[in-house]
This record gives sequence, structure tokens and C-alpha cells, in this order.
Amino acid sequence: MFALIVFERGAAFMRSKTVCFTGHRELPADDLPEISKRLEDTLATLIEQGYRYFGAGGALGFDTLAAQAVLRLRERYPQIRLILVLSRLNQTRGWPQENIYTYEEIKRCADKVTYTSEHYFRGCMQKRNRHLVDNNSACICYLTKPAGGMAYTVDYARRRGLRIINIAGPDSL
Repeated sequence: MFALIVFERGAAFMRSKTVCFTGHRELPADDLPEISKRLEDTLATLIEQGYRYFGAGGALGFDTLAAQAVLRLRERYPQIRLILVLSRLNQTRGWPQENIYTYEEIKRCADKVTYTSEHYFRGCMQKRNRHLVDNNSACICYLTKPAGGMAYTVDYARRRGLRIINIAGPDSL
């Protein structure tokens, strides 16, 4: 019984120091330098506040940008960890080869890799997104559209009480 209580406190503490990412797969190319800067500045602030674990879903676009930012910042903040929460084993099926190389490098450098499903099924992305939200206390997003799967994930995170940081800015919706 005592071990269970200690574990629950440990899990709650870890969750309080954990951030997830969600964002669009297509990012405006002209805005990438500004998006990257906002993301790294936000991450540095959160790290200074004690956040240590960063969960990314491994998708193209913002997920990739966020994972790469965590890996860059790990050089300055060696205490931080990148956790990949992937929707399935064959997540890169149909991707361009260049993106697969980037994905595999991120996966190789991640501190932990978790799969929420073995194979694709309708709803596997939602399962991954819920896993990310349910195990975090903050969510950094790049949200510019009020509808769609990513907007649903941000709304779910808000309902679960996560701190939401939209680096697309307050006027993006």
C-alpha cells in the first residue's frame, strides 16, 4: 500500500513537469524562422520554470519542429527529456524519404519512444493525442484553424485543465 501512494505522488509530480505539443502538419514556409524562435523561447521559459519532459507525436510539421527544438535545447539544458508518443509502428508509411530520415533521426535521439497502437486503425491518431494530453500539464500548440483534429486536441487539453500556449499568437483564430 505504501508503494502505491509513493508511485501516485511520483506520477503526479512527473505530469506536472511535462509538456506536450500539437500543431498543423503544414506550416507557412515564410514564417518558419519566427515560429522556431517563438517555440524555442517558450521552451526555454518553461524549462526555467522546472518543466523537464516534452512529449511529441512524431507527425510531420509542428511535431517535427518541436522535437527538433527540444533536441537542440537539450545541449544547453541536459536535464530535459524528449518523449515520442507515436500512433503506430508504421507511422511513416507514404512519407517522402527526406521526412523519413528526419523522423528516424529524431526517434534515435529521443529519450523514450512509446507506441499507442501497433497498426493503423480509424482513431489511432486520436488515441495518441489523448495519451499525450492525459499525461501532461501543459500543451504548446501552433493552432490557426478553429476546426479539425488538432483543434479538437487543444479543446480536449483545455477541458482537462492543461495550460495552453498557442505560439501562433492570440489573433491566430
